[in-house]
Amino acid sequence: MCLRKRSGYRPPDLINAKIYTGPIPAEQEGGELAMGGGRSETSALSEAGEARGLTTTQNSQRPNACCFCWCCCCSCSWNEEERRKRRRKRISQDTKIETKLETCPKPSVEEIRMWSQSFDKLMRNPAGRNVFREFLRTEYSEENMLFWLACEDLKQEINKSAIEEKARSIYEDYISILSPKEVSLDARVREVINRKMQDPTPHTFEDAQLQIYTLMHRDSYPRFLSSNIYKTLVLGGSRTSSES
Repeated sequence: MCLRKRSGYRPPDLINAKIYTGPIPAEQEGGELAMGGGRSETSALSEAGEARGLTTTQNSQRPNACCFCWCCCCSCSWNEEERRKRRRKRISQDTKIETKLETCPKPSVEEIRMWSQSFDKLMRNPAGRNVFREFLRTEYSEENMLFWLACEDLKQEINKSAIEEKARSIYEDYISILSPKEVSLDARVREVINRKMQDPTPHTFEDAQLQIYTLMHRDSYPRFLSSNIYKTLVLGGSRTSSES
């Protein structure tokens, strides 16, 4: 103790020995510790400390499973839109979404141009909904349109048992957090739905339908108008009109 106070020197092997958590060397028959072919205990402990340090360094460089950056926490704020697209892309590979479109006649040139006037005019037109749905599929958000259409179908139902069955199906397909086709709703709307599901009516999902309609209007509709899908339709309609 006195020597340590005078010199202030602490051998590295003593420092490592305090934090060493490796296995205890096997005892020999005579009660002495086996030194592994003449190696000193200090050398064995030093190597163990270095190996543990290397493992710690490798673990610190391992990417966290829940984010796309080399960090040790989940607090990184990467783009929410990009995360949603990655998630939808993964879902599209694992889940088969309905591909049957609404039956409707081919849209006229006037109808196609009318879709750009307002989102309401687009959604009121069956052909417009089909084309918009095709666009949503390319953005991995087709479930928004499927949910909206399911709500419209529920509103037309008058049979009590059919209403309960369809409401339960909509909840499981688009509201449940376990569903791969879950739509994005806030907590308030979810609470309202959970209360209304105790006694379903044709208007159980009215608030949720409005929220998804608004989401498609503000988020997807502007990109649809500038997409190749819509531009190709407008250009094709213009050529057909000029030729005739």
